[in-house]
Amino acid sequence: MKRTIIIIASALLLGFGGNVKAQEEVNIGKQQVQLKSDLMTPEALWAMGRIGGYAASPDGSKILYQVGYYSVKHNKSHQVLYIMNADGTGQKKLTTGTKNETDAQWLSDGRIAFLTGGEIWAMNSDGTGRQQLSKTDGEVEGFKFSPDGKKVIIIKSLPFHDIIQKNPDDLPKATGRLVTDLMYRHWDHYVESIQHPFVAEVTADGIGQATDILQGEPFECPMEPFGGIEQLDWSTDSKQIAYTCRKKKGLEYSISTDSDIYLYDLETRQTKNLCKPAGYVEPKIDPTTTMRVQAVNAPENLKNNVGYDQNPKFSPDGRYVAWLSMERNGYEADRQRLCCYDLTTGEKSYLTEDFDSNVDDFCWSDNTKDALIYYIGVWHATENLYAVTLDKKGTSKTVRLTNDCADWGGVQLLNNGRQLLMERHSYTEPADLYVVTPNTKKPEKTAIQQVTQENKHILDQLAKPSVESRWVKTTDGGQMLYWIIQPPHFDPTKKYPTLLFCEGGPQSPVSQFWSYRWNFMIMASQGYVIIAPNRHGLPGFGQEWLEEISGDWTGQCMSDYLTAIDDAAENLPYVDKDRLGAVGASFGGFSVYYLAGIHEKRFKCFIAHDGAFNLASMYLETEENWFSNWEYDEAYWHRPQMPNAKKTYHDSPHKMVEKWDTPILCIHGEKDYRICYTQGMQAFNAARMKGIEAQLLIFPDENHWVLKPQNGILWQRTYFNWLDRWLKK
Repeated sequence: MKRTIIIIASALLLGFGGNVKAQEEVNIGKQQVQLKSDLMTPEALWAMGRIGGYAASPDGSKILYQVGYYSVKHNKSHQVLYIMNADGTGQKKLTTGTKNETDAQWLSDGRIAFLTGGEIWAMNSDGTGRQQLSKTDGEVEGFKFSPDGKKVIIIKSLPFHDIIQKNPDDLPKATGRLVTDLMYRHWDHYVESIQHPFVAEVTADGIGQATDILQGEPFECPMEPFGGIEQLDWSTDSKQIAYTCRKKKGLEYSISTDSDIYLYDLETRQTKNLCKPAGYVEPKIDPTTTMRVQAVNAPENLKNNVGYDQNPKFSPDGRYVAWLSMERNGYEADRQRLCCYDLTTGEKSYLTEDFDSNVDDFCWSDNTKDALIYYIGVWHATENLYAVTLDKKGTSKTVRLTNDCADWGGVQLLNNGRQLLMERHSYTEPADLYVVTPNTKKPEKTAIQQVTQENKHILDQLAKPSVESRWVKTTDGGQMLYWIIQPPHFDPTKKYPTLLFCEGGPQSPVSQFWSYRWNFMIMASQGYVIIAPNRHGLPGFGQEWLEEISGDWTGQCMSDYLTAIDDAAENLPYVDKDRLGAVGASFGGFSVYYLAGIHEKRFKCFIAHDGAFNLASMYLETEENWFSNWEYDEAYWHRPQMPNAKKTYHDSPHKMVEKWDTPILCIHGEKDYRICYTQGMQAFNAARMKGIEAQLLIFPDENHWVLKPQNGILWQRTYFNWLDRWLKK
């Protein structure tokens, strides 16, 4: 099928004469797009601006936010800053040059601090009076100013050679790496540096000399691979810093998710662990067996916060620190709760025990009469806003404030205490900013106001798919929700080729996400119906539903996939059961590889992106060994094996290739160290050696994701060419 949309961009935005030498020489901005059809294409998707960070001014009157624009021609992006009134009026672009400007925050004097060229700058709120504050030779990777504006945390990377040894000085061109322990690479890079937080004084002349608050400690803060400045916070009196750290390295790091919240006192330079008692000794851990059955996760030890603890935030009165907390060590998908620490008594409490799902983000209220904390959580496949309130006895309870068929995120106070600044997106709408006025007494009266329309000029030209939900009974007697996304201009009398979407994670929600790769709107716009099941193993349906998948990747969750597609084929008359495909990434890619051996000719083609194929080899290839231990139960060489491990390795997709009979497209990034690219190569090679039609799309410069614009376009074109070839005959 030909692509009929043509993107016509302003010459000032995409068409430049001369050579492009560096990122900062490309001034990419909002693209003036004129579509020749009302159907989404890859080019239209990449023309959209992507809203990033945002913050309200101290008086609540202004909103500062970041937008990323992408040029397919130049294969680059440009991050720019905007300011507007809190009601969405008076929008003004602050970035006038070609360099990226990011990480903007308000200073106590009303100016704006931001990051550009690896340095911290400040400017007036109208963009004038720019001043360079830091002078580090471009080493700043993140920052956060203290409430009084007199100090600043600076994140910088330091050389780290505890795991990968430094090469001899007389061999400066040597490229070899001598590795002496595990955790020598993470996500998409070798670990030859680690981030540390530094503290510096701020004067009228700029930022002074910085002190490393982890001086001499071989640990990272923020944590790899995605941690940022949100993992640290200032106390309200600017005298203390709460920070997140997993104080482990090598083998111990690779098998553990045990990170803690530490309190650093700037006057005494003393550090206190808020999660564990003084003198805590971790029980001995077997690195080849799931921690589910080990002493570290025994009930009497769980009070010591042995799982992930991260993202601390001080209460407005300075008495409490709250953070996101998982209970068990080694289980990266454990339920994420709100832990609250009383700095006056040393007592810890958990505020969201009545919410049987994850807290994904939160902020303190400054009006505790109505709510203590606002947070975002997923329930029944949508991310909505909740509040922790206190009853007359001081017991916390959860109140749901929005009931939207969308995903909300990034909750923060609008600083007048009566409103919240948030972002919202869905299957048919990319992220925009909203002001929410919560009403904890009458949640149905919570007010919502959209204040940005970043991509209105494109969205107004596009026909939207329709989105429905349907519940179906699973083979174990449960109830499963699956989303149905129907093409634009949907005709219920027609039959459409249909895709089964297999979610990754394996414990990530199939909520109302907006993706620039796995985008349901663009899939539907190419004439496909999408069936997206919230199978066993996903959050938002209770902890029992979530945990069913661990140790059983090929059991109930696979039955759920087949239940969903069979129900759709039987009960939705517009689903063409003779033109079905299955697609997915990560665990979704694993699902595709496994379904290829058990589908009994339901599907006409498959697409697997970055999927696990050979679980025995993946056990030793992935860098985060805690994941495989928890999910598989133990190493593949153990004899005798526990039942889950025996089933896991026996059912690995690579052992089912003899049953493969259907065309498959395998996609993988060579810099993917979570699921190594050899997994995709094995699957492709196996298919071709069996005589099955197959293609391998491999990216030497991409990781578990596809981030570069031209690679993104190539991904989309390859994806749809493959589907069209087999499902539109």
